Amino acid sequence: MIVELGHFALVLALAVALVQTVLPIWGAQKGDLRLMAVAGPAAIVQFVLVATAFGALTMAFVTSDFSLRLVVNNSHTLKPLIYKFAGVWGNHEGSLLLWVLDLAAFSAAAVWFGQNLPLRLKARVLAVQGAIGAAFLAFMLFTSNPFLRLASPPMNGGDLNPLLQDPGLAFHPPFLYLGYVGLSMSFSFAVAALLEGRVDAAWGRWVRPWTLAAWIFLTIGISLGSWWAYYELGWGGFWFWDPVENASLMPWLCATALLHSAIVVEKRESLKAWTILLAIMAFGFSLIGTFIVRSGVITSVHAFAEDPSRGVVILFLLVVFVGGALMLFAARAGALEAKGVFQMISRESALVANNLLLSVAAFVVFVGTIWPLVSELAFNRVISVGEPFFNAAFTPFFVALAVILPVGSILAWKRGDLARSVRGLWPVAIVALAFGGLAWSMATNRTLLGPIGAALGAWVIFGALSDLWGRTGKAGASGRLGRLTRLPRADWGRMVAHSGLGAVIFAASAMTAWVTEDILVVKPGESFALGSYEVQLVAVRDVKGPNYTSTMAEMLVSRDGAEVVRLFPEKRFYPVAGMPTTEAAIDYGVWRDLYLVIGDPQDGGGWAVRSYIKPFANWLWGGALLMAFGGLLSLSDRRYRVAAGAARRGAAPVAAE
Repeated sequence: MIVELGHFALVLALAVALVQTVLPIWGAQKGDLRLMAVAGPAAIVQFVLVATAFGALTMAFVTSDFSLRLVVNNSHTLKPLIYKFAGVWGNHEGSLLLWVLDLAAFSAAAVWFGQNLPLRLKARVLAVQGAIGAAFLAFMLFTSNPFLRLASPPMNGGDLNPLLQDPGLAFHPPFLYLGYVGLSMSFSFAVAALLEGRVDAAWGRWVRPWTLAAWIFLTIGISLGSWWAYYELGWGGFWFWDPVENASLMPWLCATALLHSAIVVEKRESLKAWTILLAIMAFGFSLIGTFIVRSGVITSVHAFAEDPSRGVVILFLLVVFVGGALMLFAARAGALEAKGVFQMISRESALVANNLLLSVAAFVVFVGTIWPLVSELAFNRVISVGEPFFNAAFTPFFVALAVILPVGSILAWKRGDLARSVRGLWPVAIVALAFGGLAWSMATNRTLLGPIGAALGAWVIFGALSDLWGRTGKAGASGRLGRLTRLPRADWGRMVAHSGLGAVIFAASAMTAWVTEDILVVKPGESFALGSYEVQLVAVRDVKGPNYTSTMAEMLVSRDGAEVVRLFPEKRFYPVAGMPTTEAAIDYGVWRDLYLVIGDPQDGGGWAVRSYIKPFANWLWGGALLMAFGGLLSLSDRRYRVAAGAARRGAAPVAAE
């Protein structure tokens, strides 16, 4: 009965989404207040209905209702409860329902937190959201129904993909989807502005909180996915340039550019057309990611589906929404006249450079991700685009971004003085070079990547601190310290986010340049050296888990004869799924991670063992979370709460065309 209720709720949600699409947009065109007022209640009702459907599917997984085909294919009675919850979105149909739930939640949030939005603009935004929701609800009901029953239910299920039975993957998709879907709000504001034929400072302030919220969720989701790949896949890396990893990076890059571009719209009413285009492309890359994950055209450990027919439907939706928005942009771009003018040396120019670097970087990732498919279809050649291409093509843009970031942050609006600005950054440059020199002395005869990363990271971090200190004026030290506590949260958020980026740049460089690694065959009782540590394989034994069997090694790590830690790497086998997984054992530390992996047994009684010392590994994910926290600080600033005060900045409701 609960399953049928969930299915019926989805059907009703589709009907409500169609109402949310048609009536408000018609009312906005005709100036009918009653029709426009339908948008809010419809968005809330749609959210309640989709949440009901999601709750029904979750109940089916928790209670192991094997009359439901989706539960049979992705669950098992012996599976721990947390992975029964994760099984809801650990598949194509369930993850699509989570996608639609997030979309409906953002629409409802626009109703609850968008009280100061002009009614006509709000109606159009919610109508576009309704159209996206209707399209994906129809796609789900007709091609990917999560509530299909089985005529003869089995006694047990086929279990969830063992790689997904991990806490990191239990939380990674929900955050990632909130980021993907959150960019639909930026898209809807862009389309609504094009329909209005007007973009002004108030619009820039309205769109920023939604973009910022999506960016925060996307940052957390990407960092959780990177952390999962680091400890779960057993290879010791944090980024493989996998197509699905790239699918999350592309909208993140565009959203980062959009956040900075919207600042120029709000402050100077410039870059209007560019900001609208970025909002369209950010959501477009989110849809491209959905296509990559669900079409089966590109193989990935993260992919959900291998059904080309579903991919065709998603591709059609991509063409309709993004193509339609681009056509509307082409028709209305001439009306988006920029009011603010600025010189070459100004903060506006620095933000333009920021946007160009991020956008080109996103395009490079897109080309590298999609080129194997293009090559196979157009030239009948099977090629692989991997880490060497992306490192060589992507890294220079981020290096340039890191170099200009501190300078651009302190330039004046409209007309800046480069000499005066750079003069204040000399101490920062000296500290950055000192960090680079220290890194070089620690890594003699090794790659320059580590020293360069250390210098760039220090340049970005201390540049952000210098920018914050410069906003306290020219009073004495005690007076400036007092003013620090009174600075807006957005200023603190910018400093924290930029510092997090500096930490990520440094940690990624350090992990790549200074890693210590080895692979060898070790017998129980034998020891081997790993950097300044000694590692002994004490024993290997079989262990039984709740739904798997495990070969677990006990490994003693010592230094100068003193025990440091005992680690227990595993090689698990899930009999229901018939699939093995590698469980690395990691001793996390502030300065380094000790990373051990047990492999297959070898002839002669030994075991293959991979070992790593990963320097500053936790600085990578700490920096990413610091970036997200900086975004959260900015979002909590009363000036940037959703639509707060925007109406008071001269943004009266837009007149009808």
